[in-house]
Amino acid sequence: MGAAVPASEPAFGGQPLDRADHLRTDPKQLAALQAGGRLLKLDALVPELDADGRLVWGPVDGIDVELVFLGLAEGRAHFAAVPDEGNDDPAYAQRPIWGLLGRLPADDLALYGTARSVLDWHARHKFCARCGQPTRFAKGGWQRDCVACGAQHFPRVDPVAIMLVEYPDEFGGRLLLGRQARFPPRSYSALAGFVEPGESIEDAVRREVFEEAGVRVGEVRYIASQPWPFPSQLMVGCLGIGESLELAIDTTEIEDARWFTRAEVAEAMAKGSDSTSFLAPPRQAIAHHLLEWWLEQRP
Repeated sequence: MGAAVPASEPAFGGQPLDRADHLRTDPKQLAALQAGGRLLKLDALVPELDADGRLVWGPVDGIDVELVFLGLAEGRAHFAAVPDEGNDDPAYAQRPIWGLLGRLPADDLALYGTARSVLDWHARHKFCARCGQPTRFAKGGWQRDCVACGAQHFPRVDPVAIMLVEYPDEFGGRLLLGRQARFPPRSYSALAGFVEPGESIEDAVRREVFEEAGVRVGEVRYIASQPWPFPSQLMVGCLGIGESLELAIDTTEIEDARWFTRAEVAEAMAKGSDSTSFLAPPRQAIAHHLLEWWLEQRP
């Protein structure tokens, strides 16, 4: 299999605004930009959509809350207001929002993902991790400073390795996919786990696959990445080559893991909920993107 470049970008990537970092440190310019700026309409962290399924924007004037500067489009500033509370529940626990996200076009989805990650971070980091005192808004919303000890805090991104594991064979290869108990019935997806301190991406792939499924992985290839705003992760998509088909599933980590043939993967991706093999992950997830990529490499 060649290391071909994916034909499309995963959801939440490709944020369309000019982030204009040079303006973040200039409070006077940011205040001036608010006068003709646009404010993203949100109910807490849930986006408001218009009849066409696009994000809704309103004027900034008169808003007396912390405003994150998202960037510029055609010279016009775009902002989002920090809510009173964040929501660090994982994506599976926020299912009501998925119907809305499925309607958004790619550029709006990427913009919403950026806003959601930063706003949620602000709502959950109003106190200093060093001394426990309050923090104040800084750098257009891309920093918080402790009012007591002066520590600077920045929106965090947690790296997650997410991987297809392939066992090559004469029938087009098999893929190892797993499921957690919280998944909808018959749903399987790529294995995944947080990258731990002192690990490379390759190390994390090999460790996670062995811990969850008991399979040793040799070669690891990077495929694509995805910003995932639930709450703020960077999904690093990889392909690992499994060294055996024998499984030893750790049921404290996952409920099940199985090897699927190329035909089974193709049927799941083509038929959606009508598939008889398994239910593929939703289109917004990088796991769906990785499965599409793998099928393209295995004609």
